[in-house]
Amino acid sequence: MNLSLETNELSKQARGGTELMLEALHARLDPRLTSHFQIIPERVRTLDPDRLRILWLHNTPSREESGFLEEREGRAAFAGMVCVSHYQASLFNLIPRVPYGEMTVLQNAIEPFGAYRPRTSERIRLIYHTTPHRGLNILVPVFEHLAQTDPHIELDVFSSFSIYGWSERDRPYESLFERCRAHPRIRYHGAVPNSVVRNALAECDIFAYPSIHAETSCVAAIEAMSAGCLVVSSAYGALPETCANFARLYPYTEDMSVHAHRFLHTLDKAIRDVRERRHEDFVLREQQVAYFNQFYSWERRIGEWEAYLRGVLAQHRRM
Repeated sequence: MNLSLETNELSKQARGGTELMLEALHARLDPRLTSHFQIIPERVRTLDPDRLRILWLHNTPSREESGFLEEREGRAAFAGMVCVSHYQASLFNLIPRVPYGEMTVLQNAIEPFGAYRPRTSERIRLIYHTTPHRGLNILVPVFEHLAQTDPHIELDVFSSFSIYGWSERDRPYESLFERCRAHPRIRYHGAVPNSVVRNALAECDIFAYPSIHAETSCVAAIEAMSAGCLVVSSAYGALPETCANFARLYPYTEDMSVHAHRFLHTLDKAIRDVRERRHEDFVLREQQVAYFNQFYSWERRIGEWEAYLRGVLAQHRRM
């Protein structure tokens, strides 16, 4: 296995989903347990010879970062591999052909938002809070079109690669950001701390996400649904699994024009339904929030992680 000897630490500037997950995990795990492990989030750079190594997969398989998993020798460097969704595990089984028996699925987690607080305003607030390459180029023109006939919709956009310390990657999207800044009912915020996004989510109605990125999970959707937002998105990647039948999903297509029309009609219907503020919709949102607060909470997931790590440690000691 040919591994670079660069540090495997994530960029200290990066504050994306993977970085937040790693930080939250280490903040909660029993340090007496974690002292036995090197948990490597996705990109392998160095291997600690004195600890058991857990490869925590976050992305889809790539030749550059996970090609070495095709070989038994490459996989043998790790005491375990953790996937963030069953969808992702199936990809790693099909592409680098990692045996299912060598992987464990431990889904992502968040700090829950608490009980559902119904929104009652006629004004419908939409939010997009992920990087621009995942569908902002579809959302902006669709919102502009809907806003021509609906004066009571607003959009908050929290989107920039600078969340990962990659500001230079924003350049192809500057014209899109300018369209956001120019529109009277779009507020473009760039990259901000997660606490600011969470405050906005608590006041929004819809996470408008015409995803063109094959998510292996989606922390943005998990937080939005815990906050009580209706998610409107394509049924692409792990989004159907992550959203657990609470989202308004439409069929994904590679044709961007068709995709935009599908998103337009689904979002338009969702806005009209949300505006009616029906009792049955409030009940559904309550059920959604209760589900995401329970099944995606760190309180639940940390117990699963500790049980998994103890199992790996016990197996190693028997060897």
